[in-house]
Amino acid sequence: MRLHKSRFVPLALFAIGVFAAGCGEVNQTIDKAQACLEAPKIVSELGAQVAKLTNDPQAMDKALDDAATKLNDVADKAANTTLKEATNDLANTLSGINVNNANDAVDAAQKVATDSAAYLEKVTKACTG
Repeated sequence: MRLHKSRFVPLALFAIGVFAAGCGEVNQTIDKAQACLEAPKIVSELGAQVAKLTNDPQAMDKALDDAATKLNDVADKAANTTLKEATNDLANTLSGINVNNANDAVDAAQKVATDSAAYLEKVTKACTG
């Protein structure tokens, strides 16, 4: 019985090594797939919020900052360079928007719509390529 264990141990160690070596690639694929799902969701939720918050500048400012934080988290996990850069760029843009009054809110809503559309185009290319 001991003979079987001694043959099994090196085989098990080899299998674990092969599995561990492949995990990085699997994690990158999962990270990309997850980022490709999460980022557009964050952007579409923000678009819906911004449309509702044009009369509440403080709430819109907070929604923009929250979305920027979420996008930064997604960018940190993204294995794809294009996706990471595009997500970081949009997060920086959103965090740079200040909404102090109703006029700022209208301008912010337009900027979010324009920048989000361009971002989603980049994400689509990065995620399908």
